[in-house]
Amino acid sequence: MKHEIIEKNIGLMIILIVLTISGGFLAEVVPLFFQKSVNEPIEGLEPLNALELEGRDIYIREGCHVCHTQQIRPFRSETERYGHYSVAGEFVYDRPFLWGSKRTGPDLARVGGRYSDAWQRQHLFNPRSVVPESNMPAFPWLFENRVDHESIDKRMKTLQTLGVPYTDDQIAGASEQIKGKFEIEALVAYLQQLGTVISEKR
Repeated sequence: MKHEIIEKNIGLMIILIVLTISGGFLAEVVPLFFQKSVNEPIEGLEPLNALELEGRDIYIREGCHVCHTQQIRPFRSETERYGHYSVAGEFVYDRPFLWGSKRTGPDLARVGGRYSDAWQRQHLFNPRSVVPESNMPAFPWLFENRVDHESIDKRMKTLQTLGVPYTDDQIAGASEQIKGKFEIEALVAYLQQLGTVISEKR
């Protein structure tokens, strides 16, 4: 009889739904804000340098994160293929997070150092020349376009404000560090550092 009263009273049902969701949020999500393993960087983690940060922006701009996750789940089938499972402390400096849930292509969380720079370049220029069954598009314009060196210091300052530990010297020298570089150099630099902090520990 009690459930009939709730089902027939929409106002009461809404209140109970809100209370249920709020209780779940308080029990499951709020404690994560206070866990050290979630909020503190893992040992050895450094923020991306200017070239890697530029590469990350290109990675997002080109939609790489739409087809490639950067999140290895703690299951044997995943860790045997991709390496150590992802931990929150690896991503504390990331804005935005790129974990994702869709894999059209393989997970890239531990791709850093797995292939040479030359392989990465060739793969991005013509994916099927190194992976015949690949359905990834080619990105030839990355070899022609120069990185945007004029706005990098503003982006790094913003990240510094959000808690990424960039020094003022790192920000001041960022523009000169990447000036004249091609986008392919930046993207490869970003890919080559992915997951290397934990990989080095294994």
